[in-house]
Amino acid sequence: MEKHFLNPLELPNWEQSFSQIVTVSSGSSKTIYLSGQVAMDQHNRLIGESDLFSQAIQAFQNLEKALVSVGATTQDVVKLTIYVKDYQSTDANRVSEAFRNAFPHKNLPASTWLGVQSLALEGLLIEIDAIAVMEV
Repeated sequence: MEKHFLNPLELPNWEQSFSQIVTVSSGSSKTIYLSGQVAMDQHNRLIGESDLFSQAIQAFQNLEKALVSVGATTQDVVKLTIYVKDYQSTDANRVSEAFRNAFPHKNLPASTWLGVQSLALEGLLIEIDAIAVMEV
């Protein structure tokens, strides 16, 4: 079993706290663990202040960048967890639209959506983590 810990330059830099991506290769498959992606750009600037839809788009774009950095796509994602600050049922449409932009294909990952009281940084409204599996 081979493990790699990655912090791609295209993503926010959190390497003092955690790895953005951990890949585990075993036999002919690779499992990809993606840390929670948020609405921060590669310079750690918040995108879409107070706008859940804009933040969701950015978080999903960061998720896609993380996947691309290891040769994967959203079609390789098997599990997704979405955390929404102060979640209300009216938030579902905005999050769903951003989700379907990133996951337009038929076979969707298993997912869990959670409403949370707060996220790691002030101003963040959504965080998305994922697990992907691909053949090597």
